[in-house]
Amino acid sequence: MRVLLVDDEEELVSTLSERLRFRGVDSDWACSPKDALSKAEQQVYDIAVLDVKMPETDGFKLKRRLQESYPKMKFIFMTGHGSDNYYDIGSAETGKEFYLVKPVNIEILIEKLNDVLQK
Repeated sequence: MRVLLVDDEEELVSTLSERLRFRGVDSDWACSPKDALSKAEQQVYDIAVLDVKMPETDGFKLKRRLQESYPKMKFIFMTGHGSDNYYDIGSAETGKEFYLVKPVNIEILIEKLNDVLQK
């Protein structure tokens, strides 16, 4: 499994990526949608874990852009803003089981990564 983590909080995504690697999950990270698109051009990812709210664009728009070029890529959303509106949009995009609220528990993330690959 190869995972791309995207969040504008560098400390968060770099730490999550490191923790995933310690658990045997191959992962890269990006702090902007532009960097994420660039990384996706260079590497095949099975799953992208996207922050919902980022300065340049939101995670839902980034998902649609990635999906155009990489239709087999799966997605999980995460947010620090647990509002009903974001939850409803995220659930509609991926299903409520693939929507996480920050701070993300690494064990739950790994469980969700495995679950999304099964679907």
